[in-house]
Amino acid sequence: MQRIGVIGGGTMGNGIAHVFAQNGYEVTLVDVQQEFLDRALATVKGNLERQVKKGSISNDDAQSVLKRINTSLKLESLSASQVVVEAATEDPKIKLSIFSDLDRLCAPECILASNTSSISITTIAAATKRPDKVIGMHFFNPVPVMSLVEIIRGLATSDATFHATMDLAKKLGKTPVAVNDYPGFVSNRVLMPMINEAIYCLMEGVADREAIDTVMRLGMNHPMGPLALADFIGLDVCLHIMEVLHTQLGDDKYRPCPLLRKMVAAGYLGKKSGKGFYEYR
Repeated sequence: MQRIGVIGGGTMGNGIAHVFAQNGYEVTLVDVQQEFLDRALATVKGNLERQVKKGSISNDDAQSVLKRINTSLKLESLSASQVVVEAATEDPKIKLSIFSDLDRLCAPECILASNTSSISITTIAAATKRPDKVIGMHFFNPVPVMSLVEIIRGLATSDATFHATMDLAKKLGKTPVAVNDYPGFVSNRVLMPMINEAIYCLMEGVADREAIDTVMRLGMNHPMGPLALADFIGLDVCLHIMEVLHTQLGDDKYRPCPLLRKMVAAGYLGKKSGKGFYEYR
């Protein structure tokens, strides 16, 4: 496997493209607007420059990484890919449409992976005629730094697809963990209710934002408090995942906090919007 397709040039997609290209793979990055692709390449370039300053790679290596990332506005450019990793907007309709198109465009042996953080891999796979070749490959932000990748098997994912994807993650220097297809997988099923409960604590006046985050950082040895982490992830993303957990598991312990809903409605999405539980400039 040398030709990798990545769909979506956002926070996750550009990081995924970066990691594959840095490990010698030829990457085609696809998005719907040129400005998104330009921004993605600028982000990769900036991250590579930081790596050069730290001495982790040479300037020549950084330039080689950039040369291995090609961009396109057309899904058809992924037809020769051996693996495609989808990192588009976390919207089921968008993802199902993308996978249906990929199934038509890509060779039968191509593995189709999704970076989804909450949507069922089995549901995504059902949009194709190759459900055995569909798998979840859930990276973590920032992708070049975080070592974990959840490898999620759908109901029809074959052993061959699973083992090939596990090996691929290891070749990226990542630590892959096998996970079955349940709402939120492991990471978000454990993490998001904790974040949601922290928001309830804030809403109910148990403590202020700094106190809540300090308790979890110093008392539980977390590197970042849950409210700051929610800002980093994006409050809209947190809300979406909680809604998926609440709907699919049917348990009120996953009910999104009303304050979370209110903040998303107000456009306070966290770091990316400049304001969430904290302010950013």
